[in-house]
Amino acid sequence: MKQFILSIYPTTKLWVVAFVILSSMFIPGYLYQYAIFPVCILIAMIAGKGGEFFSLFMKAIFTIIIFIFVIQGLFYPGTTELFSWWVFTVNLEGIMYSLILTSKIVAISSIIILFFRITKTKDFIYSLEKMGMPKKVTYVIMSTLQITPQMKELSNTIMDAQRSRGIETEGSLLIRAKSFLPILGPLVLSSVESSEERVLTLESRAFSAKVKKTNIYSIKKAKKDYWISTIFIILIVLLIVRSFVL
Repeated sequence: MKQFILSIYPTTKLWVVAFVILSSMFIPGYLYQYAIFPVCILIAMIAGKGGEFFSLFMKAIFTIIIFIFVIQGLFYPGTTELFSWWVFTVNLEGIMYSLILTSKIVAISSIIILFFRITKTKDFIYSLEKMGMPKKVTYVIMSTLQITPQMKELSNTIMDAQRSRGIETEGSLLIRAKSFLPILGPLVLSSVESSEERVLTLESRAFSAKVKKTNIYSIKKAKKDYWISTIFIILIVLLIVRSFVL
């Protein structure tokens, strides 16, 4: 089952992502949207990516969801008061709106995080190129996907180097703030230098040459990909018809 999930063609997974996003927006309520999160966790666990998925979701999304829920719950106007404290009043309408809003965020962010946990970047870029997308566009997408892990790895390297020089990088908030500037300078300079090296590497490989390019690496669609794509395309069409026509 693990290999089945990981071997699904990237654009096939995109149809699943598109269906989940559209259904999360169009289906009323919040139960369906919240139910997508445990389903994504289950799929991630089967694929051997459960820890990565949960960790990334908690770090990137959970705090935002709590913040939005609290703010909307306290300040959304309504008439059905549940309880009040000091200058704050919690209304039933605010709670319901918070549930609906955060459920959509949970569903959409869960399926997107899952997609990038179970899909290799090179597979995703290759599938986009096979669809006819220009290489310059796919390169921009690839660079965007890789910039965060690259910056994190580079910052960790710089922090290790600063620690070896006796600069404190751990402790109170004030100590961390003082160590931020010595880290920021090398990080920016290293990023600029790596960008120049990347440009030279691309030009040496005739990236901008107007000729047909070949790929050493390749992946192929299997029979299951056509079936899965067809099923979810039909589901998307039915969802749109149900939402806008019926």
